[in-house]
Formats: sequence, structure tokens, C-alpha cells
Amino acid sequence: MASGSRASVPTDSFLTISPDKRGEKAASAVPGDTAAATTLKGTAIPVRSVVASARQVKGKAGLPAAQAEDPGEAAAAAEEEEEPLLPAPEDEVEAQPLPPVCVSRMRGMWRDEKVSLYCDEVLQDCKAEDADEVMGKYLSEKLKLKDKWLGVWKTNPNVFFVKYEEASIPFVGILVEVTCEPYEDSSSCFKVTVSVAEPFSSNIANIPRDLVDEILEELEHSVPLLEVYPVEGQDTDIHDIALALEVVRFFYDFLWRDWDDEESCKDYTALIEERINLWCDIQDGTIPGPIAQRFKKTLEKYKNKRVELIEYQSNIKEDPSAAEAVECWKKYYETVMLCGLLKMWEDLRLRVHGPFFPRILRRRKGKREFGKTITHIVAKVMTTEMIKDLSSDTLLQQHDDLDLALDNCYSGDTVIIFPGEYQAANLALLTDDIIIKGVGRREEIMITSEPSRDSFVVSKADNVKLMHLSLIQQGTVDGIVVVESGHMTLENCMLKCEGTGVCVLTGAALTITDSEITGAQVLPAPKLKMTNNHIYSNKGYGVSILQPTEQFFIVAEDALNKRAASGDKKDDKMLFKVMQNLNLEMNNNKIEANVKGDIRIVTS
Repeated sequence: MASGSRASVPTDSFLTISPDKRGEKAASAVPGDTAAATTLKGTAIPVRSVVASARQVKGKAGLPAAQAEDPGEAAAAAEEEEEPLLPAPEDEVEAQPLPPVCVSRMRGMWRDEKVSLYCDEVLQDCKAEDADEVMGKYLSEKLKLKDKWLGVWKTNPNVFFVKYEEASIPFVGILVEVTCEPYEDSSSCFKVTVSVAEPFSSNIANIPRDLVDEILEELEHSVPLLEVYPVEGQDTDIHDIALALEVVRFFYDFLWRDWDDEESCKDYTALIEERINLWCDIQDGTIPGPIAQRFKKTLEKYKNKRVELIEYQSNIKEDPSAAEAVECWKKYYETVMLCGLLKMWEDLRLRVHGPFFPRILRRRKGKREFGKTITHIVAKVMTTEMIKDLSSDTLLQQHDDLDLALDNCYSGDTVIIFPGEYQAANLALLTDDIIIKGVGRREEIMITSEPSRDSFVVSKADNVKLMHLSLIQQGTVDGIVVVESGHMTLENCMLKCEGTGVCVLTGAALTITDSEITGAQVLPAPKLKMTNNHIYSNKGYGVSILQPTEQFFIVAEDALNKRAASGDKKDDKMLFKVMQNLNLEMNNNKIEANVKGDIRIVTS
């Protein structure tokens, strides 16, 4: 996804151009870690079977090292020690190692530099529907710098191999000579003419030269330009061409969305800037790792689903069957739903809490009509021993599924869970006042999240209680428990986190007793810069700042509030300590007449 990875090995997807715009299919490269038997494509020559694997060269101390640039290929190289390459035919020369490609200059660019490059230099004031044409013109102008140069053509293995293990090789790389010809229109510059360069070089030592020639003949020596990476050792113009290719790759990999030119966008460059900020927030850790991974998976899933939809539509005849029509609509709505999720991510206002925007749409049920409450027993089989401590007038329902039990709850109900491992999507939809408690050792009552979902435990109930449980987070992007409103109590619970831990949104409340919380990630400290402001006559505090770090320190609010109407006192030791911890900068502000006080520091 990131442009930086493109200069080495395209371990993400090859998005040469939007499928609906260029008629090309987005091919996904696969990571390489093991050697595997591969069947080569070929019609003019006999089909042969070889072991397609990364080349090895001797590294320091005589140890084998992968020549290819991706760490995954090093693992493949290690395994090749156990499974040697099959010998190539005597009349064929083994391919030479690939030369290094130009290092991406975009890797070292700061956030502002990327914004300036795309918004001010390349796109300028263009509209979304013109972005394709603008990117094409930008690239074609750079290609005029040199009409012939050397590059490595990195393409999907399925171009060469009929059958192969997906984990066998990340790409097929061939050293080629690129010929840039004048283009009749800007869109055609996304194809380029290539021929095999001498010496014959590849990341696969035993790939036959005649097979490569044959495949290029089939392609009429025309390949997607964005699959070609200029090699080092050429003149400075080549570095400008390499940068231009990176700019265009990153645009189509991360910044472009297929729906951009279908919707009205008044300021397209502002939208691009938001997406650059999103990418930078992922890279620098502002967005926690699990959340970033969830976004990347959603983006990749959207791309794949869109390609599936386009391919399915293209295979439907003039009169589709009812089944084909239903399947087409199904794929369409899957794509639309993923599109909606990505749009939420891209709206910075919905990412404020990372992204903890309200998702509970279920209405509160309230009490049952006849006013009774029910105790729900969650166990595969219910025995009399399980209910011996319950009163004789207790109304019982037995469920072998926690989700089903929660779905049947009304306010006042109790859910009793016996030892076992459970999953429940309805834990992210808690709206009624219920008690969920385990019976037995909490370590044996394990509730795990579903990795495919965004949320684990999310509550908007006035009063909900979880007791004697182990919550194990696996893959969900939010905090392990999110209290959006109302009050939640956690009593004697074990919380094993993967995300940002326990999160309580403004206006909500959480009480935790006798519990353990482990594995939570910490968000970066907030940054606040205030200069030349007048903050006065607020009904609450003038400024409230949340300190979401693991540092615990006490701030005497009285000492801060005594500064009313006096501006900022930089010699206040307590305020100075707070400013250091929160990256807080205040200059020439006047804060006065706020009902509850001027500055409130809320510690975690």
C-alpha cells in the first residue's frame, strides 16, 4: 500500500489503473516464503515443470542471502537449502541476478511535502473526473526526459505460470529495455514497449529465456508502465522518471477511489490531502496498529470485490439468468458497503477517537410487557446443579449460543455463562440494562471477539454489568470495551487487549473493580497550541484536555484556576509540568470568567 514498498518489492497489490477505466485487471502479488513446484505457460514450447524460487547469492561469512529485495524472499532462500533447484536444460543459460532498482524518493518526504507534491504541483485545481487525464499528462511529460532506459518488469506470477503455490514467489522480475514512444493521448502512457535486456536477468534463476520471449510476443511487447521499475546506475533523468512512477503508483494504490469521479466533489485536492493525512497517520503510529491493519484490509477487500464485480458483469450474456442477476446484485451491494466504510474512515471528524463513532443503531427494548425478568442460562446442556442456587420462582431460558441469549434479553434480565469459549456479535450492541456474569473460574469462561468485526464490547445502556468473565480481543480495531453512553460496571474480569484498551466516551461512565487489563496500546499524547485567544464566560471549563498516556500525575485544579483573568503564567511549575507531558503550548491567551474553572486536565 505504501509507496515506499513499491520501490523494493510490490508486496501489496499491483493496481496498474482502475479496471473500469483501462480495461485492465488489478493483479495481486503474493508474498514469497517457500519454494514450490510451478507449471510454466507456453504454447510454442513444451510445458515444463520447474521449481520457481528466489535466487541466492553468497553473503557475508559465506552464508546464503536472497538477492531479491523483499524480506520474504530471504525466507524462501533459506528453505531452498533443503530443496535444491531442478537443473535447467543444458542448452539454456541461467538467468543473472537482477540489478538494484532506484530507491523511492517518496520514502523520505514529510507529510507537508507529499501534500504539496500532489495538491500544488501535480493535481493543482483539477476536478475528480479529470484526475486520470492529469496524472497521465504528468507522467508523459516526465517520460520525455529519456526515450530509452533499463528497468525491472515486476509482474504477477500468473502471467508466466499456469499453476503455482500462492506462497511460492512474490513476483516475476525480468530486466528489460524500455522504449518510450510519443503518445497520441495521455491515457496511453500507462503502457510501454519493452524487450529483454542483456545480460538476461531475473529473480528466478531457472526461468527459460525462450518462455520470456514468448510471453512478451503474446503481449506484443507492451506491458503496464507502472509495473516497470528503473534500475540504478543510469543518468539523473532516470531518477526523475522513477519518482514520477512512484507518484502515480501511490496515487492509484492509496489516494484514488473508484467513486471519486462519480460523485460531486467541490474541492478534490482537499480530499486528497485528507487521504495523505490518513496514510501518514497510519505510518507514524498516530492511528494504532490494529486499527491501521483493519483499514488496510478493508481497502484491499474493496479493491478485490470491485474487480470481482467487474469480471462477473463482463461474463454475463445479454439475457442473464435470475441466479446471475441475484449474484450480480449481491456483489454490487458488498462493494457499496465496503465503499461506505472507507468513506467513514476518510472523514477526519469520524476518526477523532480512532474511529469510535457511534455505531449502535439498535433501539432499547426496555422492560417486558408482563413486567417479569428472565435468567438466561448459556451452556451446551443445562443441569439441575447449575440452577440449584436460583430461587424457585426464577424464570429460565437455556441457550447454547451467547448471541442468541443476548438477542432475547430485555432490561432487568440476567445472562449466566458457564465455562467454555464463546463469541457474540451482540456484545457490540448493548442497549438494555442487563447483567452478564460467569459461573466458575473466570479463566475458563472465555469470550473472544470476531476478527472480521470492528467492535467487541460496546454499550449505550444506562446500567450494564459484566462479572467473572475473560474477554479476549482478536483483530477488532476499537478498544476492547467501549462505553459510548450510560454506565458500565466490570467486576472481577480479565481483559486481554489488542487495541487501545478500555475507552469511555464523553458523558459516559465506567466502574472497574477486582479486574486485570493487559496488552492495551497507548495513543500518542495530544498536541495543543493556543495563541492570542480570549476564552471567557463558558458554563463549564474554559479548556479541557485529556491525557491518554500511562503516566499518572495529579494536577491541583485550584492552582490552575487561581490564574483567572491573569492570562498565562509561565512560571507556574504545575502548569509547566502539564505542558511538558501534554505537548501543550500556550501564548498570550486570556482565560477568564469560566463557571467551573479555566483549565481542566483529565488524567487517564
